[in-house]
Amino acid sequence: MQVAEAIKDWVVEQGLQAGDRLPGEAELIERFGMAKGTIREAMRILEAQGLIKTRTGPGGGSFVHEVSQQRAKALLGNYFYFKDLTIGDIYQLRLTLEPELAASLAGKLSQSTLDLLEKTTAEYVEPAATLDEERDQHVASLRFHAILANQSQNPLLGFVIDFMVNLLTDLTVYRRLYSPPNIELWKQGRDHQQQLIAALRNGEADKARAIMTDHMKTAWKLMRQQEVEMESRFISE
Repeated sequence: MQVAEAIKDWVVEQGLQAGDRLPGEAELIERFGMAKGTIREAMRILEAQGLIKTRTGPGGGSFVHEVSQQRAKALLGNYFYFKDLTIGDIYQLRLTLEPELAASLAGKLSQSTLDLLEKTTAEYVEPAATLDEERDQHVASLRFHAILANQSQNPLLGFVIDFMVNLLTDLTVYRRLYSPPNIELWKQGRDHQQQLIAALRNGEADKARAIMTDHMKTAWKLMRQQEVEMESRFISE
C-alpha cells in the first residue's frame, strides 16, 4: 500500500495525465528501491482502484487511467453497504446541499437541460396505476436530481449529491419504499419540481433555494413514513 501511494504521488509530481504510459517494471524497481513482488502487488492495487490500466501485446504496458464517476460511486457504495443507512441519514445531507445547488444553477442551465428536466417530470404526470409504475416513478423522480447534480460547476458538490441520489434510489428499490403508493409524495414531489424548473429558468436563485428546501423537508417527512410502513410490515411478517 505504501508503494502504491508513492507511485500515485510520483504520477502527480510528474504531471502525468490519463493515457500517459508509466515506467516499466525494471525502472519502477530501481526508482522505488523495492523488490519485484512488491512493485507488482502495488501495481495490482492501483489497477484494482482503477487508477492504472494495463494492456498487453504490442504497445502494451501500464497507463494512467482516470477513474470514472460510475466506478468511484460503486467503490464508495461498497463502503456504505453494511452501514445500515436510513432515510434520515441521506436527507440530512440532501437538505443541506441541494438547496445551494439549486440556487447556484438558477439562470445558468441550457435549454436542452431544462427540456430534459421537463421530460423527466412528464414520466410521472399522473399517479401510478400499478406498483411497478410506482417504483419507476420514484426512480425517475430521483433522476431529476441527478440531472441537476451533473450540471454543478463544483465537481465535489455534484458528485456527493449524485452519489446520495444513487444511494436513495437503491434504498427505495431494495426496501420497497415505493409500497404502498403514496399519493401525497407523488403530488408534492411533482409540484415542487415544476416550480423549481420555473425558478431555474427565470434565474431566481433565492426562490430556487427556498423551493428545494421545502421539497427536501417534505420528501424527508413522507419518505420517513414509507420507511416506518416498511418496518411495520417486516415486523408483522
